[in-house]
Amino acid sequence: MRFVILDVFTARPLAGNQLAVVMDAEGLAEALLQPIAAEFGFSETVFVYPPTRPDADARGRIFTPRAEISFAGHATLGTAVALGLERGIERVALELAVGIVPVELDGLAGWMSQPLPTAWPFPRPERLFEALGVAGSRLPVEVYDTGDPHVHVVVESVAQVLALEPDMRALVCLSVEVPHVDWSCCAGEGGNWTTRVFAPDDGIPEDAATGSAAGPLAWHLVRHGVVAPGTELRISQGTAIGRPSTILARALGAGDVPERIEVGGSAVVVADGHLRLPAG
Repeated sequence: MRFVILDVFTARPLAGNQLAVVMDAEGLAEALLQPIAAEFGFSETVFVYPPTRPDADARGRIFTPRAEISFAGHATLGTAVALGLERGIERVALELAVGIVPVELDGLAGWMSQPLPTAWPFPRPERLFEALGVAGSRLPVEVYDTGDPHVHVVVESVAQVLALEPDMRALVCLSVEVPHVDWSCCAGEGGNWTTRVFAPDDGIPEDAATGSAAGPLAWHLVRHGVVAPGTELRISQGTAIGRPSTILARALGAGDVPERIEVGGSAVVVADGHLRLPAG
């Protein structure tokens, strides 16, 4: 069973967010999926299967080191790039637990149309501020759910974001409120933003690039009037852990109703190989 390792949301190897894609997982024993994801140890591993829907090119299942999740941005983009290279196609419709996610490719770069999030207020923001070590948020603190929940705290300066030393134990305790949540703290203006994302509940103390959080962040900023609808954001992430990443994101909508959310970036293949494990 062939696998590919990519660095996603970067144009150069050994940066961005690492991803393992098992290219043909059909017949692989269900009990092996989570241990394989833990063996790779990346924030996500994707297992590729034949699609169950006629409008999809492939079906993907996404695993963190601890659990299967419904959606992840860098996992979707990286899998689409891997499939595009293998099949020589420029558009990949990837069937995920959240539905079909289309990705338009241009070589090793692409844009995905993400699931539209639902949003609601996070019930205890003061506890989150304490866990992150910040005084508060410029914008309301809300949960955005695209199949993978995110909470965004917007602070005053990039320096504050880069200086964060969050209490991981406290963040895990807060995850009882929203299981498998990604905690995002960001700052910026106009089209340039810097973010750090923490997901200790999923065994990821800090993520290098979180595409599934970038789309909701774009909508969060549009929804609260910080940027105009359609503004292309350039989001920097991963610098604090030595994995610099660049995510592009834009959102359209009015009021509390998102109409379209797109996230883009590049990916590079850094390794490939074969799993030597029993299939069934």
